[in-house]
Amino acid sequence: ITDQEKELSNSALQAFMAGSYDTCLQHLSCLQEINKDDYKIVLNVAVAEFCKSNQTTTDNLKQTLNQLKNQVHSAVEEMDGLDDVENSMLYYNQAVILYHLRQYTEAITVGEKLYQFIEPFEEKFAQAVCFLLVDLYLLTCQAEKALHLLAVLEKMISQGGNNKNGKNETGNNTSKETSNHKAESGTLTEAAKSKIHQYKVRAYIQMKSLKACKREIKSVMNTAGNSAPSLFLKSNFEYLRGNYRKAVKLLNSSNIAEHPGFMKTGECLRCMFWNNLGCIHFAMGKHNLGIFYFKKALQENDNACAQLGTGGTDPGKKFSGRPMCTLLTNKRYELLYNCGIQLLHIGRPLAAFECLIEAVQVYHSNPRLWLRIAECCIAANKGVRLTLLWVGNQTSGWISKSHDGDKFVPAPPSSPLRKQELENLRCSILACSAYVALALGDNLMALNHADKLLQQPKLSGSLKFLGHLYAAEALISLDRISDAITHLNPENVTDVSLGISSNEQDQGSDKGENEAMESSGKQTPQCYPSSVTSARTMMLFNLGSAYCLRSEYDKARKCLHQAASLIHPKEIPPEAILLAVYLELQNGNTQLALQIIKRNQLLPSVKMLSEMRKKPVFQAAHLVQPIQMPAFTTVQRK
Repeated sequence: ITDQEKELSNSALQAFMAGSYDTCLQHLSCLQEINKDDYKIVLNVAVAEFCKSNQTTTDNLKQTLNQLKNQVHSAVEEMDGLDDVENSMLYYNQAVILYHLRQYTEAITVGEKLYQFIEPFEEKFAQAVCFLLVDLYLLTCQAEKALHLLAVLEKMISQGGNNKNGKNETGNNTSKETSNHKAESGTLTEAAKSKIHQYKVRAYIQMKSLKACKREIKSVMNTAGNSAPSLFLKSNFEYLRGNYRKAVKLLNSSNIAEHPGFMKTGECLRCMFWNNLGCIHFAMGKHNLGIFYFKKALQENDNACAQLGTGGTDPGKKFSGRPMCTLLTNKRYELLYNCGIQLLHIGRPLAAFECLIEAVQVYHSNPRLWLRIAECCIAANKGVRLTLLWVGNQTSGWISKSHDGDKFVPAPPSSPLRKQELENLRCSILACSAYVALALGDNLMALNHADKLLQQPKLSGSLKFLGHLYAAEALISLDRISDAITHLNPENVTDVSLGISSNEQDQGSDKGENEAMESSGKQTPQCYPSSVTSARTMMLFNLGSAYCLRSEYDKARKCLHQAASLIHPKEIPPEAILLAVYLELQNGNTQLALQIIKRNQLLPSVKMLSEMRKKPVFQAAHLVQPIQMPAFTTVQRK
């Protein structure tokens, strides 16, 4: 390379760093005349023109990068030695484009290949590669990998600072230029350290490692102060700890007006603010407030998208006409997902369905989302057996993969499914499948799903209870009363808890000794038994119905009165009253049957009650029409 080329190169770089893109392009044009075959000059011209357009010509840059890649006959998969390192800038720019187009898996492939040859890179470029990979790992919920890279970055920055300090001491250069450079370098180092702390908090939040997160939060607040990003992170931390009021207070204290805005950062902070408030109120069980905030977030998102416009009219340039960072601004589908879950809890399944069916167009590989759509249909009294079975088959395949070594299954936009969560999801799908099959009158299929559910190794008490109920109802419809009675044994019910994830258990252990977690506000549905006693009571009422079908009225009466003695008279369901009327009519006690109907309560004889107290023996029991309810797995949001 000649001295003239070096001088032009340095001049072009200085002009680019100063933001004088026209001057930079002039120098690059002179370089091109001297060396027409160097593709790197073409790459620099493309980047300079892109920056000159305020980063609004994404399609042109993408097209140029693809042409250059073909020109040098290089693919990232073929990068296997230091000879290919000179093409690293081309690969890096390609990864940045893929990142902004939300093609995260492809971007990670390029970034990881670059990371293998990071040693020869300049310090700033090596840091840029690492930061890009950290962002990609966090976006794809690979927090462990992100933390490993952050440790590498910390070491890299500390070593870089030590080297610079050493050079300054030996050189004894006290010129103004050197001192300015040192001050600028120190500022950049502090900014990088602050960025690392923020990334660490995001990683620990994903891992729900709250003890480690608490330490990093302090570092973030020390380095970034009360900036909006730091307050949002601290609010997220308090949200995970269950300190919901504190989380809301932190959000409200953030000064959104100071944020540069989505045109510069790609993040609509107002949209994030309302969404986070919605998530907090969802966790508090205040679902109507939650949906109000989610709708506000959707409005802010739509306003931001309206300001951005639709881009160019040319279909080949759909990513141009707006800054590249704003390609990540639109969060409509994530917000629709949250709205759908919230509406489902409010009891508006049709509205929830409309939200989720739009979200699934983008996140079609999320099994949890398909289950939510199925639950909407169940709640609206519509069968979707085929959808449920499709989800079940897919999940089954993924579970087998996870045994082979996969750590998780991606389920965007929510958190990924770990092995235990996959098993929980499979159980919920089987329970819903059994319910839908019963509603469709397919009793053999319902029995098949219920049996599979009861065979699952890790089954929550609530789903085990439902499994026995659904199996019994299917067997009764198939005229297999004896088998149904076996399922209706009250002793089968030992637990009716909805279950708690391992992650949530870990969270509890991370709280301070004097800190109490706020009540989440989540309540067991009214139609679902709140205790083992009420669940066994339901089993006994069902069992009495089963005995009636075999004309064993004495046994049915014993079950009925034993169940009635376990609960308050006001808690006795209408079906049990009708069963009592039926039994009295069968016994010829018409007057007693009329009294039961008039008073709408059971009127057991003193003799029967005393006999029941002497012989509190549970016999197998189940209702003909058990209270059926789709099982809900733990809601996870982005």
